[in-house]
Amino acid sequence: QVTDGGTIKQKIFTFDAMFSTNFSHMENYRKREDLVYQSTVRLPEVRISDNGPYECHVGIYDRATREKVVLASGNIFLNVMAPPTSISVLAADTPAPFSRYQAQNFTLVCVVSGGKPAPLVYFKRDGEPIEATPLPELPASTGNWAPRNLLHRDLDDTKVPKSLAAEGEVGGGRPPATADPPRGLAAERGPATEAIPETVVSREFPRWVHVAEPIYYFRHTHAPVSDGTVEARATLTWTLNPQIDNEALFSCEVKHPALSMPMQSEVTLVAPKGPKITMTPTRARVGDTVRILVQGFQNEVFPEPLFTWTRVGSRLLDGSAEHDGKELVLERVPAELNGSMYRCTAQNPLGSTDTHTRLIVFENPNIPRGTEDSNGSLTGHCGFRLVLALTLTVILELT
Repeated sequence: QVTDGGTIKQKIFTFDAMFSTNFSHMENYRKREDLVYQSTVRLPEVRISDNGPYECHVGIYDRATREKVVLASGNIFLNVMAPPTSISVLAADTPAPFSRYQAQNFTLVCVVSGGKPAPLVYFKRDGEPIEATPLPELPASTGNWAPRNLLHRDLDDTKVPKSLAAEGEVGGGRPPATADPPRGLAAERGPATEAIPETVVSREFPRWVHVAEPIYYFRHTHAPVSDGTVEARATLTWTLNPQIDNEALFSCEVKHPALSMPMQSEVTLVAPKGPKITMTPTRARVGDTVRILVQGFQNEVFPEPLFTWTRVGSRLLDGSAEHDGKELVLERVPAELNGSMYRCTAQNPLGSTDTHTRLIVFENPNIPRGTEDSNGSLTGHCGFRLVLALTLTVILELT
């Protein structure tokens, strides 16, 4: 076997016809080859490392010098193919916010690993192949890059009731009626109940509309891996339209000569819907640490949502205006937070949803009444004891 560009030639087997003997040159832990019919080498369970040229040398003994003389040689190249071992579809730049006022570009990335040679990768939408324009180079700034023939219009937001638009109520900024109703953007609002915590869900709708069909841009690259395989990456970029792209099924498929049928991985673009909020403990008392967590949604959400917490009408307990993440922690809650509303905004490029949760704080029987300041610290008792001590001191000195 010839390796390293011909600089190393590793002997595999030698057969001596004069003495009818054969000898393996491979070490025991690497011994995998078999010699068949004296001049045939069999490689069971071919590996990527077996790829490359092989040589066979035939010679005789020189009776005078008793040295081996090579009379003929031949070579052949063994091209080992390996099917891809994994395929996945990701969203570039996630988590990403929802744009309410203008269209934005969106990119799906298909990653295929473990194949040799490089596979053929292509995308489908709802089971139909996508005719995409080749994109030789990725745009320098995806957020600012927009094809000229993918247009959008900003609608006049002054006609939207400000009270509804601010609170994200149903109907606020709803796009104009079209021949086909928008899929997957049905307005929803959870019933307000007396249960603690009280939760209200509202949806946000895009305030712009497309005037042309989307044009897809495709880019395919591959990079060699140390084990001899390649990693292929394919990107599909287009101007996202939440009105028609929500609940659209996109799949990435791979064709390879070592595969009997194509491999595929698919994702469904879905906006967040019906967040499930839990509060621990459910009946908070003064001084408790409260955790408010987004456990999931009524649907499978893709791409990954971006979570933002705010307190309605005021700042959070730590003084910040907002908090990012699936969980909001309120440490040592004071009585003044009773009845405060917390808003969790979950959004991805397809849509945004707000969930309002009311915090109810009960008095803590373990903490005497009037011992908390606005920050929840104990001050009343200490002040009373200090005044009492000074009074006693004055009385003692007078007597």
